[in-house]
Amino acid sequence: MILLSTLGRYLSRRFIKTITLVFLALFVIIYIADFVEMMRRGSDAPGVSSAFLAFLTLLRVPSIAEQILPFAVLGGTMIAFVALSRRLELVIIRSAGVSVWQFLTPPALIVFAIGVLSVILYNPLAADLKQRADRIETRIFGKTAQDADTSLWIRQRSIDGQSIIRAERSSDGGRTLGGVSAFVYEPDGSFMERVEAAHATLLPGFWTMTDARITAPGEEPQTVGTYLLATNLTAEQVTQSFVAPSAVPFWDLADVSARTEAAGLDASGYRLRFQSLLARPLLLVAMVFIAASFSLRFFRFGGVSRMVSGGVASGFVLYVATKLATDLGGAGVLSAPVAAWLPAVVGSMLGILVLLYQEDG
Repeated sequence: MILLSTLGRYLSRRFIKTITLVFLALFVIIYIADFVEMMRRGSDAPGVSSAFLAFLTLLRVPSIAEQILPFAVLGGTMIAFVALSRRLELVIIRSAGVSVWQFLTPPALIVFAIGVLSVILYNPLAADLKQRADRIETRIFGKTAQDADTSLWIRQRSIDGQSIIRAERSSDGGRTLGGVSAFVYEPDGSFMERVEAAHATLLPGFWTMTDARITAPGEEPQTVGTYLLATNLTAEQVTQSFVAPSAVPFWDLADVSARTEAAGLDASGYRLRFQSLLARPLLLVAMVFIAASFSLRFFRFGGVSRMVSGGVASGFVLYVATKLATDLGGAGVLSAPVAAWLPAVVGSMLGILVLLYQEDG
């Protein structure tokens, strides 16, 4: 078997090296760009040093870099193939009777293993660091970019009945809300009152709302300093409900999705994220096939730069297709499994088709 042979080990080392170097290069570029942005944001924050902002950036970048892993695989694979061709190693391998499918086995298996490790190890670490970075940003800047995107909604049930809470922003991982509106219902389901408050803090068994304005049907609005709203949610449940799918570790996605549905919220984002992570190894393998279909041309035939450009363009098209399918899945047009797996399956099939045409056609 070529994978266990000297040639297989040699190819495996080459591909691991190039993919790792490309990923680290992209990681450094992202780190520098994000650090410059953090310096700009932190210029008005008192008592925040450059070293602390550098540490905060380091917490943020792994989650961002995770998104460019397919490009690292595409770039690293193309560099490895071009280097093999330039040194005529590819000519020697082919002249020894090794088919394209045989010497594609090591990089495909290596990349599949990278995809699995990125899901079960790298993703939980990056998600945990991202959540820590969000908490630090909230403490320093008052809110994160995620908090400023959309309002937050949560439905809860308690001994007093059902209520729906809407908040303009959140902090402390969702434990403290700002700009709160609560629609409170009687145990029989009839509407009781609407409560608007500047802030709401989750304590064991209830929400404490400050500067609350209560509006009930047929009554004059009244203002109270503190309003208590019973809840059956724990701090962990509320925190997870307000966390973006990209910030939830892989091992927690199924549980968070179930709790989100139980709270009356749309859990399609969490289901889509879970399926996308499951499909990642196959997506990376598709990048290998695409890179191979554009990078196996011998240097003496010329046109290598044009073919490499075509490979980069094809990888970008696959990435755009993946984002489009993800958006359609998030909007409910496609189911989560279809939206997550379709780009990886189609990309792999197209790469294999091109290789079949080039090598066996």
